[in-house]
Formats: sequence, structure tokens, C-alpha cells
Amino acid sequence: MGNIWIADGHCDSLGDLTDGKRDLQKSAYFGHWDIMKAKEANIGLQFFAAYIESEYKPFLAMQRGLQHIEAARRFIDHSQDEVFLVSCSDDLQYLGKNGKIGLLLHVEGGEILAENIFMLDIIYRLGVRSLGLTWNQRNAIADGIGERQSSGGLSQFGLNVISKMNELGMIIDVSHINKAGFWDVLHHSNSPVIASHSCAQTLCQHPRNLDDEQLKALAGSKGVVGINFCKDFLCESGEANMDDIVKHICHIAEVAGIDTVGFGSDFDGIPSTPDGFENVSKYPLLIEKLYQRSFSMMEIEKICHGNFVRVLQNVLK
Repeated sequence: MGNIWIADGHCDSLGDLTDGKRDLQKSAYFGHWDIMKAKEANIGLQFFAAYIESEYKPFLAMQRGLQHIEAARRFIDHSQDEVFLVSCSDDLQYLGKNGKIGLLLHVEGGEILAENIFMLDIIYRLGVRSLGLTWNQRNAIADGIGERQSSGGLSQFGLNVISKMNELGMIIDVSHINKAGFWDVLHHSNSPVIASHSCAQTLCQHPRNLDDEQLKALAGSKGVVGINFCKDFLCESGEANMDDIVKHICHIAEVAGIDTVGFGSDFDGIPSTPDGFENVSKYPLLIEKLYQRSFSMMEIEKICHGNFVRVLQNVLK
């Protein structure tokens, strides 16, 4: 089991790096993710999220997003013995090899575009290959899941964003978007779509979780759901452990198929982690639990990295 490497669809550790709180190269007394811990877990691919905090929206969102991207690029440049940038399909052959971690740059919130489609070309040139269309609020693309006063889907600008992302070869992430927007994206995208850090609503009625019809639709698009490790997403009591993660994996695999489930920890973006899963280094214990639940080695490899890699193969240029 020790040779299986992990693809994680979402972490927010970049925020600490940008703000100078941690360098992410050596372990600190706080924080869920850094290079040392990630290597212990055999992380081969990490979606590295540039989360644009609410206080920067709307007028400083572009500036804050670019600040995060620059911090990520500097980190990659200064850590070339440990990490590399995943920017094209050819890079996928190096994942899980030579002890290096592939970092895929993701922006969490379409506000970085400042309602200009040309900004997709700019962030693409800077290495961004994945975009979460909304966070919880409404923006020019669509309504976020926290928007309660309307149920709008994609705007015309949002439709243009979907088309342009398909053209460029960028991953479309529907975590945080509302249901109307979700269905619009699935209808209009020509490429597989991911929910990078969400869970199953049948098991936990959190608004950020996906219902069974949404899970089946993602399966139909050949997409992936990355299980979020936030306790409030895993169980309504808010007291969760690794077994609760496994329950969501089992449910999604049963409803939407084994090809639709992966990991999207949301490390450093969640206030606390499931009991026994204090940081990224504990991933091997989760893999062991999957083995104990009689998942086959092929199924475990799909969950751990194969499904996300398949999406990247289908989308990246």
C-alpha cells in the first residue's frame, strides 16, 4: 500500500505563503500542509488554490489573486528539487515519480477576471490551469451557493468563461456554485467538470455538498468529486473521523461509480480536521481504511490519483 501516491484536489496553504506566515518548505507548529508533510503522505499532485478572501472583493480581487499566483510561482522556482508546475498534458507523465510533487495552480473565485474574458488568457500564461467559478457569493459569472435571494444560473459572461476555458484547456470547478449554475455548467461545458472539494448531501445536508443527481451528472461528464475533509461537510454533528470520509467515498462510488470519486481535502482552508487526520501526512492511514473496506487495489488507485489524472489528461493541452 505504501507505493500508492495521492492526488489532492484542493488545499488553501498558499494563503499562509503569500502572507509570509509559513514558507511551506519546513514544518511549522501550525498548518495542515507543507512539503515535508506532503512527502510523508506520498503526495504526487496537489491542486494549489489561490483563495481570494471576501475583503478583497470586488475591487481588489484581481490584485489579490495575482499576488497569490506570484507567491506560488516564486515557491515553485525556489523549491525545484521538491516540486514542479503542472501546466500541460506532457507534465502528467512525471506525477508520482522521483519524489517530486506536481503543483497545479487553481484560483478559487472568478472575481480574479474582473469581468474581462482576456484575464483568462493572462492567468493561463501565468500557469493557472483550474478555476473555481464562484466562491459562496454571487459574481459576474454566476451565483455562489451562499446566494439566498435568487437562483440564477450562468450569466452571458459566465457562458463565455466556460467556452474560453474549454478552448484553453482549463479545469472548470463547480465547488461553491449554486445548483442552477451547476446545471448550466454541465450543460454547456465540452470538457469534464470537477467539484474539487465537496461531499455527498445524502449523508450530510450541508449546502456545499452535492445531491445524488448532481453526482450522477458529474459521472456523466467524466468528472470527479474530491471529498472535502471539513467536519461539517462529513457529518451533521460536526464530529467526524476518517471513517466518515470513507462513508462519503462509498456513497459516491455506489451512486456515481468508482471513477467519480477522489480527494479534495481543503487542508488549511478548514478550521479543524477529522479526528486522527491532523494534517496531510496522515493520508496513508486513510488508504489503509479503504483497503480494510475491501476496495480493490485498482479501485484504491483510482480514488487516490487515477480519476483526477484522467480528467487532466482529457482537459489539459
